Amino acid sequence: MTLPDILTHAAGGVRTIQLDRPAKRNSLARPHLDALRHLLGAYAKDPEVRCLVLTGTGNSFCAGADVDEWAEAEARGELGSYGWTEKAHALVEALAAFPRPTVAALNGAAVGAGADLAFACDFRIATASAWLRCGYTAMGFSPDMGGTWFLPRIVRADVARRFIFLNDRWPADAACAAGLVSESIADEAFMAHVAEFAGCLAAGPSLAFGHAKALLRQALTNSLAEQLRAEQAAGLACGHSEDGQEALRAAVEGRAARFSGR
Repeated sequence: MTLPDILTHAAGGVRTIQLDRPAKRNSLARPHLDALRHLLGAYAKDPEVRCLVLTGTGNSFCAGADVDEWAEAEARGELGSYGWTEKAHALVEALAAFPRPTVAALNGAAVGAGADLAFACDFRIATASAWLRCGYTAMGFSPDMGGTWFLPRIVRADVARRFIFLNDRWPADAACAAGLVSESIADEAFMAHVAEFAGCLAAGPSLAFGHAKALLRQALTNSLAEQLRAEQAAGLACGHSEDGQEALRAAVEGRAARFSGR
């Protein structure tokens, strides 16, 4: 399933998904949620996709829900049944569970569900002119696309509350200082930096990255003993992988490992 306003780009092991609705601030209607989830499912099964980048066109990364579709559902009396939230939840779960590194390249504003989409990624790199805002509370809603799950795992509890309660605009430098984003990069260097960073991730041991992501997700609920057992199992799987064997050969031969992602 593809849509004309969702673009994809391939560069080596990096696959980029670009929201291309600048006139609507890259907001997401139900078909976009389905299309994005379909792409994530296909890329998750493709070992050639070793790093995923999510970005937007124009001055917005993503403004969250398409308010026109939202208003139409409200006018029909279908706000609770038109299905946006369920589709959004399926998308954010697929993004959080993606088995290889994910990067949100914040080319501009990330608001509401757009910010939640970024929080679901492993890394958030923002151009200096980008900004984030909760958005939900300005509409009288609490967050509903995973923000209350991701934020306490990314930043201090008081920062999460401030972000949600006050609905302030967080410029990229302030968001970086608070931990909401990983890096703030000058606008003119942004795209090159994202490409270099994603390329570095794509050249790494993708299978090991996938195990590490799973271990980190489990860490906040596992006991230490459970986590150690999970680490041991993951370590054995990595050791038997092509990448693990290549790394051992490289160490013995005194050279850099050449990872295949398998």
